[in-house]
Amino acid sequence: MALSRKVGLIAGAKYKGGGPMLAWILHRISGLGIIIFVTLHVLASFLTQQMGSDLGIFINIIYESIYFQLFIVFCATFHGVNGFRIILLDIWPRLIRYQKESTWLEWFVILPLYILTAYIMIRRFLAG
Repeated sequence: MALSRKVGLIAGAKYKGGGPMLAWILHRISGLGIIIFVTLHVLASFLTQQMGSDLGIFINIIYESIYFQLFIVFCATFHGVNGFRIILLDIWPRLIRYQKESTWLEWFVILPLYILTAYIMIRRFLAG
């Protein structure tokens, strides 16, 4: 028997889940971002190579922009590290009581990785 939960948008927005809730939301957003990137890449390749369409070139311009690439790098980095954290919590259920601490540790891993990667990408982009 499924649980019946009738929680509205306002009540859901008031939830004070903290870091783990933010990680849960960002995990879904980053997964969606990765799916969008792969879909655009396949679509652009198909349209350009099979049909010779200018739409494929336009899609290439979108996903090759520095802003989109920075977004995708964040999505991939966050999704990978957060997924690893989730795997560790699944393997060792006793660690679930340290979920907030593991989320902080996750951010201490993600932020230096992302900042260094973004710095290198922006530097190469500006160099031409």
